[in-house]
Amino acid sequence: MTTISERDASIALPGEPAFEAAAQVFNLIAPATPAAAVTVRTVEEVRSALAYAAAAGLGVRVHTTGHASATARPMHDALLIRTLMDGGVEIDAARRVARVPAGTRWGAVVEAAAPYGLTGPHGSSPTVGVVGYLLRGGLSFYGRATGLAVNSVRAVELVTADGEHRRVDAESDPELFWAVRGGGGGFGVVTAVEIDLFPVAKVVTGAAYWTAEHAGRLLATWLAWAPDAPPEASTSLRIMNLPPVPEVPPVLAGRPVVCVDGAVLSTGDDASAAEAHAAELLGPLRSIAEPVMDGWATTTLAGVLEAHMEPGDPLPIAGDHMLLGELGDEGAEVFLRMLGEDSGSPLLVAGLRQLGGAIAEPSPSGGALSHLDAAYAYSGAGMPIPPMTVEEIRAHCAKVRAALAPWDTGRTVPSFVEEIGQPQRHLDAAQVTAVDQVRERVDPAGLFRGDITPNATAPH
Repeated sequence: MTTISERDASIALPGEPAFEAAAQVFNLIAPATPAAAVTVRTVEEVRSALAYAAAAGLGVRVHTTGHASATARPMHDALLIRTLMDGGVEIDAARRVARVPAGTRWGAVVEAAAPYGLTGPHGSSPTVGVVGYLLRGGLSFYGRATGLAVNSVRAVELVTADGEHRRVDAESDPELFWAVRGGGGGFGVVTAVEIDLFPVAKVVTGAAYWTAEHAGRLLATWLAWAPDAPPEASTSLRIMNLPPVPEVPPVLAGRPVVCVDGAVLSTGDDASAAEAHAAELLGPLRSIAEPVMDGWATTTLAGVLEAHMEPGDPLPIAGDHMLLGELGDEGAEVFLRMLGEDSGSPLLVAGLRQLGGAIAEPSPSGGALSHLDAAYAYSGAGMPIPPMTVEEIRAHCAKVRAALAPWDTGRTVPSFVEEIGQPQRHLDAAQVTAVDQVRERVDPAGLFRGDITPNATAPH
């Protein structure tokens, strides 16, 4: 058996610069601590890394940007592979398809597709990795019109445990193609994906902010609008307690504010329909009170990536996530009592993302996860900035979870789950068994066993 000390020159150990680069994560409270790490840029480098791990008796873990590090299993006995594959985004405008190498971030895809009037089902941040976001479900501000982002995947390129580089699609290996799309990982090292793009001529997007004293009326108005909203509109309502730091506009810092943000699609050159849909929501909200800051506008595709004000640099985060049913007046009251102005909440951000529309519709050609049967995605997160502690944040998250339990569907979105110890379930028992059978076929020795989302592997 190969030992770690007999490693290939590309394999790095803790304390070495190459290790630190390969093991870098976004969530600083959840550092990656593998036995060894490597950054791979070619298929041959992936094969070499897998061969080394197998010979050294190490499991294999895979990440790109490290956004999901807090949901990862312990990896002290594993080789961590960071994929940063060579080659840029390739756009086939005629077929409305993009080929995206693993390690690519969504900002690069939006930039490459925009000149053709096309875009993909990206999330709210330009710095999130494409592959992890897609194969863990993916909730987009286009989602109510286009469905879960994972449904856009039309092919996956990956190196399996035997070193074979496969291009998997509905024709070449329908079982593996089904399982890899939302099945929870553990199938191999994904090197690229092909995704469907869709035309977008104009987007009405942005964010409006109000002081928290208006939270009750704002939430009630938004909740009344959301269930029957046009599918072209996807929005969220968040309560934010942002610190007075240079990145935060002063008008939003140091006090709780309510934010309504999102996007409304327009597929034609005339944006009037999208602007009318946005006005149907924003007009009643603005009539409640004048926003302290209002950035909603008809703008370019890149504007959707800026609306949510997602942080771009690594930071410490602790939080929680649930999928909720319709809240009604009682649920809204509980939400505000636990997270509003007088709640004592230590969370910097806590909000509801509007679901429904195409997100709720199973895709006939979809994978293991192809839709969400819920009205809202709840997520809340805080930063343990002294004197605030991780324990205090987690304790409040647990209180919020208990209070919202009557509306909890029991399901989650893998890309929204904050920590591995929290409840997570996106597959039913039959799906778990079917996905696990595919894993056993492509990884019989269990090289990637530790790389599986907890809900996505059957008990043995």
